[in-house]
Amino acid sequence: MACYATRRLAHSRPFLSSSSIMASPASTMDEQLVPPCSQIKTSVNLLQDCTNVKSLNQCHTQMLIKGLEQNILLATKLVNMYAMFDSVANARKVFDRVCKRNVFLWNAMIRGYAWNGPWVETLTLYCEMQRADIEPNKFTYPFLLKACTALLALQEGMQIHSQIIRSGLESDVYVSTSLVDLYAKCGSLEDARQEFHGMSQRNSVSWNTMIAGYAQNGCEYEALQLFHHMQLEDMKPNEATILSVITICAGFGILKQGKEIHGYVLRNGFDSDVFVGTALMDMYAECRGIENAARVFDKMSRRDVVSWNTMIAGYAENGCANEAFRLFRKMQLDIITPNSTTMVSLLPTSGHLEALKQGKCIHGHIIRSGFESDVAAGTALFAMYAKCGDIDIARQFFDKMLERDVVSWNAMIAAYAQNGHANEALTLFYQMQDFDVIPNSVTMVSVLPACGHLAALQRGKWIHDYIIKNGFESDVSVLNSLIAMYAKCGSIDIARQVFDKISKKNVVSWNAMIAGYGMHGQGSDALSLFSLMQQVGMEPNAHTFISVLSACRHSGLVEQGRRYYSSMIHDYCITPKLEHYACMVDLLGRAGHLYEAHNFIKNLPVKTDASVWGALLGACRTHCNTELGEHVSERLLELEPDNAGNYVLLSNMYAAVGRWEDVAKIRTVLINSGLKKSPGRSWIEIENTVHAFLAGDQSHDQSEEIQKMLESLTGQMKDVGYVPDKSFVLHDVEEEEKEYILCSHSEKLAIAFGLIKTSPGTPIHITKNLRICGDCHSATKSISKIVKRNIIVRDANRFHHFEDGSCSCGDYW
Repeated sequence: MACYATRRLAHSRPFLSSSSIMASPASTMDEQLVPPCSQIKTSVNLLQDCTNVKSLNQCHTQMLIKGLEQNILLATKLVNMYAMFDSVANARKVFDRVCKRNVFLWNAMIRGYAWNGPWVETLTLYCEMQRADIEPNKFTYPFLLKACTALLALQEGMQIHSQIIRSGLESDVYVSTSLVDLYAKCGSLEDARQEFHGMSQRNSVSWNTMIAGYAQNGCEYEALQLFHHMQLEDMKPNEATILSVITICAGFGILKQGKEIHGYVLRNGFDSDVFVGTALMDMYAECRGIENAARVFDKMSRRDVVSWNTMIAGYAENGCANEAFRLFRKMQLDIITPNSTTMVSLLPTSGHLEALKQGKCIHGHIIRSGFESDVAAGTALFAMYAKCGDIDIARQFFDKMLERDVVSWNAMIAAYAQNGHANEALTLFYQMQDFDVIPNSVTMVSVLPACGHLAALQRGKWIHDYIIKNGFESDVSVLNSLIAMYAKCGSIDIARQVFDKISKKNVVSWNAMIAGYGMHGQGSDALSLFSLMQQVGMEPNAHTFISVLSACRHSGLVEQGRRYYSSMIHDYCITPKLEHYACMVDLLGRAGHLYEAHNFIKNLPVKTDASVWGALLGACRTHCNTELGEHVSERLLELEPDNAGNYVLLSNMYAAVGRWEDVAKIRTVLINSGLKKSPGRSWIEIENTVHAFLAGDQSHDQSEEIQKMLESLTGQMKDVGYVPDKSFVLHDVEEEEKEYILCSHSEKLAIAFGLIKTSPGTPIHITKNLRICGDCHSATKSISKIVKRNIIVRDANRFHHFEDGSCSCGDYW
């Protein structure tokens, strides 16, 4: 095939025979610049045979020696090849050396940036292309739009759209499909929909792009409707379409539609495809249809290691540990070599079931198979140990990892936060940045609960600033975590501000805000928000009703709680879980309906756990009903004989009515069994440092000043009507000593320290690990009036906002 340069010369001057060329001692300069077609063809063939950057560099060198670098065809091919091997810097060097570039060479370089990044260079190069007066064509625009999509640069994409319209290329199916993809991935779904429906022609890629766009924007049912509409328009779905809709059903837990698509797969011959079969297994496993997943697996004519891993992971995630390990052994018998993903799939099973022995078995297999240096396997290993409660071993594995990515750091931070080591989680977050590991949105979701646990408001605000500066505000999961953090830190108003700014709230957003109102005792606000949630068409789930019922129990809204519980079952067809039962028992018990609560438990259709009976025992303690309390405690101790808290609750109930002999018996049982109660602990954050106090604590550096502050406060409190409630002293001691014990409760120590270390008028935020006692509640009301400060106390159940001698709970807690 004649090359472009030869054709140009043939038309530009008279034909010269080969003999005359040979006779001529010297050719013109133009003739010397034109390489023979045979050299070009040979170079093209050599380029096509290159399999890596090294062989491409060698071929490029030969082209330079032969003076072929300025040939536009070869330069374009070189740029494409370098970009294909992820060597975009070399591609750019080739591009820059070419003196006369045509649109195809510009497109090749723009495509290289669009596929490999940096994406911003795609747009920069396009600007240079315009300055060079090179007219873009229909191949230029899809690459530009791909870069805008990757950058989420909606405004720049819209400007390019305007240029496409002016150039008359919007009717091109590839250009318009790229526009649909841009708008959908940038969250402008209405624009994507308009562009899609305005297309004069559509191919399967267009349909697949719009289906994926709906799914990415949380419109799963619209995506599935479009899949059906696609068939009505005689556009046959391909493998990519099938995989997309199956993934949608898996991601959103839509089992019914997933089964319908499975039927379509069988009717249309897609069931022999290993990728489709694997996707179906994953869908069934995600939708808790593990038996169906197993049937798909068994019927697959061909399986690869991904298929085996998917089925193993499905068993693991559905709590079928034995089946997961059985399939792992069968995989080895079938001579399918497990990979690191196989190990990662098995390890979460060990963590969820706290089966440390099984986890160690897999750990041994990882070592024997040489996967210990694999980042994913190493991360899954220490995560497993953390889930089994062995956080120290988890940290040892983390520290020994030769390579750690952001996922590893996130997993270790989450492990600390979930195991109650909030300070360590925050410390690791700061260390992560010292190691030049850039946090991502998952990091934020992992570290914010640590701030909430410690009620470390200042550190939480610092992380919020970090989120804003680093562009994580568009991630709804991060914003949901911010809502929960601010609510747990006592700043419910800021939590609501974050909630109101979320443009696309999901059910978790609503649940977090409703739960926040509930724990602050603002039951009316919680129920108003729930009504608004229903009005905007957001479907509540089981967690929503846990938040709603909790709000009712904290505010004494018994009748409303009964109504919402009934509505959950009959209007929303949600089967109650143990958490819902515990909320109802607590709701009734707190309100004094102890025997109704007891009958509610006895009539439940499921076997109850300690959380349900514990709620009733707490109510018996509050209302001093020792007769029912003893009966409930017997059932509770059968379920949890090793939980010291159950014995303490019974002991406290006896102490409240002065049955000191029974208190002594309970304490003897605790001592003989080796069980220890959790000591009362309170903490306060001062200048980004969290200070912790135990009851009777004198170890703090400023203990003497704290005691003096408490002595001063006690006298002033009595002047405004405070009377120590000695029934909350759970020891049979002298009256004077009882008063001293009350004065040394951990929350009082923390409040005194806060008054010493903060300026007048500054709110004081205290967190306590146990329920605040009645005496401390009365004392804090008096202190708030004396010092004219707002005091916010978060105990194990809820928030108390003390101001000018009263509490937001209305003495109902």
